[in-house]
Amino acid sequence: MSKENESSVKTDAAVLERLYDVLVSRKDADPATSYTAKMYAKGLTKIAQKVGEEGVETALAAVAEGHDELLNESADLLYMLLLLWAAKDVKPEEVFAILDQRFGKSGIREESGD
Repeated sequence: MSKENESSVKTDAAVLERLYDVLVSRKDADPATSYTAKMYAKGLTKIAQKVGEEGVETALAAVAEGHDELLNESADLLYMLLLLWAAKDVKPEEVFAILDQRFGKSGIREESGD
């Protein structure tokens, strides 16, 4: 990875980490004034359901919508995924570490168990 791309990845990860921190900070916020707090109040099952819905909307945008719609749906999906992580006390760096471990490994070999 070039230095330019590496810097961009760190910035992107920093954005996700900042969003995660905001989501965690809203766990005890007033559901009447915070959408995030409202989602926490609805519970883990509803948050997980929203992750699924946003995943489907993102996939549909990729095949049936324009670039901007795909960007917006992707942002919604990442928001909901990070909210799910926060609800389950999964830290972004834990997921990033797994992704980092997978670099240089063949996904085909991993799937087949080789």
